[in-house]
Amino acid sequence: MRAKAALKQIAPYQQGKQIQDIKAQYQIERIVKLSSNENPYGYSNEIKQFLASFEPAFDIYPDGYTARLRKDLANKLNVNESEIIFGSGSEEIVQMICRAYLFTGVNTVMATPTFPQYKHNATIEGATVKEIPTVDGSHDLADMLDTIDEDTNVVWLCSPNNPTGTSIAKQDLISFMDNCPEHILVVLDEAYYEYLDEAKDLHAMECIQEYSNLIVLRTFSKAYGLAGLRIGYGVANETIINQLNVVRGPFNTTSIAQQVAQIALTDQAFIKETKRKNLLVKQDFQVFLDQLGWNYFPSETNFMLVMTPTSGTEMFNFLIQYGFIVRPGELLGIPNTIRFTLGLKDDMQRLQELFSLYHKQNS
Repeated sequence: MRAKAALKQIAPYQQGKQIQDIKAQYQIERIVKLSSNENPYGYSNEIKQFLASFEPAFDIYPDGYTARLRKDLANKLNVNESEIIFGSGSEEIVQMICRAYLFTGVNTVMATPTFPQYKHNATIEGATVKEIPTVDGSHDLADMLDTIDEDTNVVWLCSPNNPTGTSIAKQDLISFMDNCPEHILVVLDEAYYEYLDEAKDLHAMECIQEYSNLIVLRTFSKAYGLAGLRIGYGVANETIINQLNVVRGPFNTTSIAQQVAQIALTDQAFIKETKRKNLLVKQDFQVFLDQLGWNYFPSETNFMLVMTPTSGTEMFNFLIQYGFIVRPGELLGIPNTIRFTLGLKDDMQRLQELFSLYHKQNS
């Protein structure tokens, strides 16, 4: 079979070991998964109540227009319904963007490290990928601007950035957009938007009205706790949305995902409480790391990227013996680090104990 040549340059996504396999291998009863930035507090109780009496109609195709969720989201964001596109997580919209705007002969500019699916999908489409190293975990927007040329079609900005957790300042975004050529699509990925300090909110929906070449991506997978349902959205001017709808699958979000996301939107108290608990756990862990003498990136998310005294892979292997799954930095392109989700308070206290033990053994 003659597949795209680009497929030889990349590998399929490699899922980590499954929890049951780890339990069997290490003879552990409980596993604490901190590798995928999922919400440890679950999802809204209102959703649980809905699901208790939910009668599915799995024999019927979902609403391809996502009309009800679209209306509620447009009202919440104060945008037009025609300015929204939905995807199977915001990750599918990344794929749509690459399919619509990237091809052999053009290039795309992004930070490194950042969310790997930008590069993955751009490479599949045959585009040249230009990666600009972050500075202290943050986007080097000036260098990214300098890298743009006449063949650049898409620029990716991830704020807060995954895997570093750092965010872009409002004035820096405005300056970047003012100096970026208008024919270049700028993608602002705000998957972790709900965790942001309010003072650092980019107010991206207002920026969309100002800049016709900007699209903002968000998701229900993180703070809303709906990772298993795979639903996210993008917001941009109607021209961009219409172009993306050409490459979008006609029934790309499920009926249950649409209904549950609609309910999730109404329970902002759950989001507020998730953010509050996450912040307390983060602040406590930062104090601990300061006392331990380990460096870390300032995070505006529900995860942290921490520098380790040995390789991240070695620390991953140490922690997994005790039932804690983290993400070694070697898999993220950042050696001697680990990224971990900020979990439940008691679990994070235990993780501190394991960090201390590891520190003692390797100091």
